[in-house]
Amino acid sequence: MSDPRGACHHEEPWPKTVIYPARGTAALLDTSSEAPPEALAGLLGRTRALLLLELAAPASTTQLARSLGLAPGAVGDHLTVLRRADLLDRARTGRSVLYRRTPLGDALAAGALQHGR
Repeated sequence: MSDPRGACHHEEPWPKTVIYPARGTAALLDTSSEAPPEALAGLLGRTRALLLLELAAPASTTQLARSLGLAPGAVGDHLTVLRRADLLDRARTGRSVLYRRTPLGDALAAGALQHGR
C-alpha cells in the first residue's frame, strides 16, 4: 500500500516497514511569514530581523518559536545576540521571561518598515 500520507511494505524478502511523513514537515513549506524588509535582513540576517519585527509586543522564546516555526534553542541564540546589541531587553514575569524591543530596537524596526526595503 502506498499513498501521499504513508506507505506499508510487507513483501518478502524485505523487512516489514511502515513509512509516514514526519510531523511538522508542512511548516517547511509554509511561506506565510512575511519576509523582513531587505535592508534590515541584510543588516541582521533574515531570522533576527523577523524576531525584531515580531517583538512589537513582548513575547517569550516559546511564543516566538511557535509563531515563526523555529526551534526554541535557535530563537534563544538569536535573542541573545539581539540583546547584546541593545536591540532587546528582557524581564521575568512569573515563570516566563518576556523579550521586548528597546528604544533602539523600536527605532530600527520602525525605520525598516517605513522604508520597506
